[in-house]
Amino acid sequence: MTPGKTASVVLTQQALTLDEVVDVARHGAPVQIEHGARVGIRAARHAVETLGAGDTPIYGVSTGFGALASTRISADQREDLQKALVRSHAAGSGPEVEREVVRALMLLRLHTFVTGHTGVTETTVDAYAALLNAGITPVVREYGSLGCSGDLAPLATCALAATGEGEVRDATGALMPAAQALAAAGITPVTLVAKEGLALINGTDGMLGMLCLALIDLARLAKIADISAAMSVEALLGTDRVFAADIQALRPHPGQADSAANLRALLAGSQIMQSHRGEDCSVVQDAYSLRCAPQVAGAFRDTASYARQVAERELASAIDNPAVLSDQRIESNGNFHGAPVGYVLDFLAIAVADLASISERRTDRMLDPARSHGLPAFLAGNPGVDSGLMIAQYTQAALVSELKRLAAPASVDSIPSSAMQEDHVSMGWSAARKLRKGIDALQRVLAIEVLTSTRALELRQPLLPSPASTAVLSALRETVAGIGPDRWLTPEIEAAVAAVESGQILDAAQGAVGPLH
Repeated sequence: MTPGKTASVVLTQQALTLDEVVDVARHGAPVQIEHGARVGIRAARHAVETLGAGDTPIYGVSTGFGALASTRISADQREDLQKALVRSHAAGSGPEVEREVVRALMLLRLHTFVTGHTGVTETTVDAYAALLNAGITPVVREYGSLGCSGDLAPLATCALAATGEGEVRDATGALMPAAQALAAAGITPVTLVAKEGLALINGTDGMLGMLCLALIDLARLAKIADISAAMSVEALLGTDRVFAADIQALRPHPGQADSAANLRALLAGSQIMQSHRGEDCSVVQDAYSLRCAPQVAGAFRDTASYARQVAERELASAIDNPAVLSDQRIESNGNFHGAPVGYVLDFLAIAVADLASISERRTDRMLDPARSHGLPAFLAGNPGVDSGLMIAQYTQAALVSELKRLAAPASVDSIPSSAMQEDHVSMGWSAARKLRKGIDALQRVLAIEVLTSTRALELRQPLLPSPASTAVLSALRETVAGIGPDRWLTPEIEAAVAAVESGQILDAAQGAVGPLH
């Protein structure tokens, strides 16, 4: 978490925003429960207790779970039922999931509690808020969710921590038993009552949390992609005439228009561009990776825009089964199915792979003396003796190849579970996990293109690049040296990745031309 985030996020029955999710998950913002929302929480709990006392079976209250839904549970066993549910479903395996993902998951489950449609107690609501505010993060494992009936194992692991069992990391990142961390923070472990265990594990919160985080990251990387493309167009003596607004308007996709507008702004004032505008320029058309940059980056933006619509609908949802309705009925439903989220996570993985692919093609072109319009082979200081950035492109190619594998959809797969009761699942958690890997890979590919294009632009001296490119070049040169004898490239690539991830590259470009779309 980033320290110093102090503004609270107030949870109400209304929808959360993407920014609020990221503030809590990534930046450690504290949460508060709106006083008015507590009325709905109490009313839903009253409905559960009233109906649970009757003779009509209610799933998860007076029955078992999944394939055991027809098994009646007596009133004196219902607390044990909830405890057993959480313990048995906290069955994850593999590496730890990132802290920000777990915090997002817990926040989204807490928000569903606050909508007043789950029937949990105020004690449980306050415990989840206290865990988030204390920076206590349950140790959730990579594998265990099929994306249907909720992200079961991840959510159950969080519920287990709230009861004082399992492992957590405290605000400093130290690993310890949950009971120890709760005691140190002055948090009383929750004793689950009827329906609560089910309410704590039945939601798409993990995959949705990862989608929210991804959308914020992808909005930044869309701008980085335009910056890196503009610098490559400059370095390769391409034309900006194809990015003209009237040409772009012939195909009125909003993302394409935004990307083209960014490219025009980023290339404005370039001496390099001006040097080959005359009639003596013999190049009729640029390669697709230059000429079609706004079409690809625009489609990427429009895909993210659709995914954002889905995320915003989910952030306005109350997902539980059974759900407590406003007229105090408790009804079974299938709203926990992750298909809407899983589909867009897979869709985004395709767009991520393609945006990286076109970036790698531009990098390769800058390194090839047969296609780079006068640049030395591999941008080496002494080609032949030096290999320059040859293997940086290999790294890009490896990343792009991996992205193509990650673009294979997870949501088309379904493995039946729970003795065929849960016979169609979304695999949305898996789609979200691979998208996170894809975002990291895309960031690295774009960083290598920026690294390459800055060196290529320096080789065009004495002609100066645009003010935006000049600002980016100067920012990168704070940590990465320019052309010279071959040296260890890994630290320079990692420095470029850090400059992209931190916002340094974006800030430099926007400082020169103003906010990008």
